[in-house]
Amino acid sequence: MRLIEGLDNLLGVNLVGIYGDTPPSHSVVAVGVFDGVHLGHQRLLHQLLELSSGLQGMPTVVTFANHPDQVLHGQTPPPLTSVPHRLRLLRRIGVSRVVLLQFEERLQNMNARMFAERILIGALRTRGLLLGYDSALGKDREGTPQRFRELGGELGFEVRTGSPFEVDGQPVSSTAIRNAIHNGDLPLAHRYLGRFPGVIGTVVRGEGRGRTLGFPTANVQVQPGTLPPLGVYAVEAIVDGVVLPAVANLGVRPTFSAAAGAEAKLEVHLLDWTGDLYGRELEVAFLRLLRPEQKFASVTELQAQIAVDVHAARATLRA
Repeated sequence: MRLIEGLDNLLGVNLVGIYGDTPPSHSVVAVGVFDGVHLGHQRLLHQLLELSSGLQGMPTVVTFANHPDQVLHGQTPPPLTSVPHRLRLLRRIGVSRVVLLQFEERLQNMNARMFAERILIGALRTRGLLLGYDSALGKDREGTPQRFRELGGELGFEVRTGSPFEVDGQPVSSTAIRNAIHNGDLPLAHRYLGRFPGVIGTVVRGEGRGRTLGFPTANVQVQPGTLPPLGVYAVEAIVDGVVLPAVANLGVRPTFSAAAGAEAKLEVHLLDWTGDLYGRELEVAFLRLLRPEQKFASVTELQAQIAVDVHAARATLRA
């Protein structure tokens, strides 16, 4: 997947110079935040792949490193997924090119015609534009699907719109998924996402307690994203594209006298696996809560409970 970062880099890109006058020098574009890349997003992105094939252009997503609502309204809910996680999910779906922009004053003041002429035609050589059914791009939300159809007819690109996606009669949204994860309703989050909720982060050195307890853990410095309630979980850990069964503790480790207001940490014990993960990126998917986090009277009690947790995680993952 080719990544173009920043408006200046986008406006300066020369796709003909890179690809010649071949289909990859043209784009079929979807624009949005795509936070979580949930089932609604996935439907739109699969439509993007189909449209790209028909129009012979590279499937391209224009997305934002910061949420536009933060600039437009001064606040936005915490993200479901970090930007690197979002890019990974877009790549898995089959998006070939991503334009990652900061939503800033130049974009905020760009009307629909300027967006079409400078970004869609001038930079990306767009043959098709796919918009959500309720999209409104550009200054004063002028760029509705109808407005872009007018511009597409004039400038030479096709415009299509997606349709709302519902599960059990309820619209799938990032807000609904965020609430489900916060409430610990992993099955509902899974139904809306089409996968189990998770995070990615870098494995860093911890205090080595897991190893002394007989259950070595990878201490994951997680990137911003929505986390479930504190507790012990059966999880899947993805390392270099390989899915590994694991058990994870998300919490403040109260048995070891955690300070009031301590930040929660994610510690992952990979089952039947040995190796050095320091400095590597780990993706963790939360499958099932095994128990809430609790304080034990002794390290011996904690060791015994971890053994029970590992057994429960194995049973869950086998099922």
